[in-house]
Amino acid sequence: MTTGPIDPTLGTYPASRMRRNRSSDPVRRMVAENRLSADDFIWPVFALDGQNRRQKVDSMPGVERLSVDLLVEAAKEAAGLGIPALAIFPVVDPARKTDGAEESWNPDNLMNRAIRAVRAACPEMMLVCDVALDPYTSHGHDGLLRDGEIVNDETVAVLCRQALAQAEAGCDTIAPSDMMDGRIAAIRGALDGAGFQGVRIMAYAAKYASAFYGPFRDAVGSKSALKGDKRTYQMDPANSDEALREVAKDIAEGADMVMVKPGMPYLDIVRRVKDAFGVPTFAYQVSGEYAMLMGAAERGWLDGDKAMAEALMCFKRAGANGILTYAAVDMARKLRP
Repeated sequence: MTTGPIDPTLGTYPASRMRRNRSSDPVRRMVAENRLSADDFIWPVFALDGQNRRQKVDSMPGVERLSVDLLVEAAKEAAGLGIPALAIFPVVDPARKTDGAEESWNPDNLMNRAIRAVRAACPEMMLVCDVALDPYTSHGHDGLLRDGEIVNDETVAVLCRQALAQAEAGCDTIAPSDMMDGRIAAIRGALDGAGFQGVRIMAYAAKYASAFYGPFRDAVGSKSALKGDKRTYQMDPANSDEALREVAKDIAEGADMVMVKPGMPYLDIVRRVKDAFGVPTFAYQVSGEYAMLMGAAERGWLDGDKAMAEALMCFKRAGANGILTYAAVDMARKLRP
């Protein structure tokens, strides 16, 4: 029998028709290289003050801001569907936003109340808690602003206080998204020093200054407050080698997991990070990616279910261990056996 060319990465294959292994659903499932399940999802949710309140996010079809009591019920449903983790983001009252972001480390702030409530209701669920100042600053930046510039070291000191308050509330996965230099080492030291050695850090290690964040900023109310942009601390979309240096630094400083954000426009970064480091690597299907797919589906331009499933599978194929997606609950329902 003749054989095709030898490729050291693929092996030697008979000169046969590749389509034979695509001829039916059973064989396609049998030979699939990647699989998508609820285990792969982290569900980002928006916490809202008050009781029995829900607000639609106009720019994110199907997404709602939920008061803590409703968020607890949503978390229970997600856990029942097999989703292992929630990522919580607070919608902070504008009256509580200040230049110094003091509300960020208030032990009774909205974020920490949500953490305590969800932890009590779903003790086994992994809670991924955003550490950055943009929900709490009057200017909408992830760090403290001095004379028109984001100050790195002063910001890191505040981030440590914020992380400790979240750990005390019951967060088991601190997720710094601010992109300040040295914040992973500082937060790791603060957590360990306070007895939280078991709290893990999922670093937003390669976070790009992206146009795809717009709907998220609408959802948390930081878009209207943002003065300028975030290009002085978030990564340039033109760069990929820089992402590897950022990831290497965060791992060296104590990150247990790393994240690439946004997701689909940066699948090459996901693959490079996974190949280079082999650590648990996550991708964030950010608000703009989600909104584009859902908006097109609403207009009948795409089959929404198929397009979403395909998009999420792309993250797995690129090497992601898990995916943050607003479609987590809907997809988990559809993927149930």
